[in-house]
Amino acid sequence: MNTRIYRSEDCKEIIELFYNTVHSVNAKDYNQGQLDVWAPKDIDISQWNKSLSEHYSVVIEEDKVIIGFGDLDTKGYLDRLFIHKDYQGVGIATMIINEIEKYAKENKIEIITTHSSITAKPFFEKQGYKVVKEQLVERKGQYLTNFIMEKSLL
Repeated sequence: MNTRIYRSEDCKEIIELFYNTVHSVNAKDYNQGQLDVWAPKDIDISQWNKSLSEHYSVVIEEDKVIIGFGDLDTKGYLDRLFIHKDYQGVGIATMIINEIEKYAKENKIEIITTHSSITAKPFFEKQGYKVVKEQLVERKGQYLTNFIMEKSLL
């Protein structure tokens, strides 16, 4: 496995990983309508590339295939953390979160905040993140439950 920084040419593969992961792994906690608004078929690749390029974005690949990615903005918001559906539970997310937290500490970011899905909440709790608030987010008429979670790096 290789851990590296995101490159623009990764974006299409990352979007496919995101779509496939949400529609398979998260299907146990969200219905089809919720999955479709969370991970639509028509994701704006240029918007994602801009966001991933501006953030500290980590990619893990195996045999030149991206199997996980995560990104952190300059204020400490962990925007995305997604692992390929066939690599769940083998430590990839932990590897990414460790890289992101190391970067945050080096850049004097004291608190990391994320909006966790129902599915990812137990992972974040194991990593020391605490629920600040449960919320219901509306997207195109669908309501999705998620959790604002944070971890102090002090």
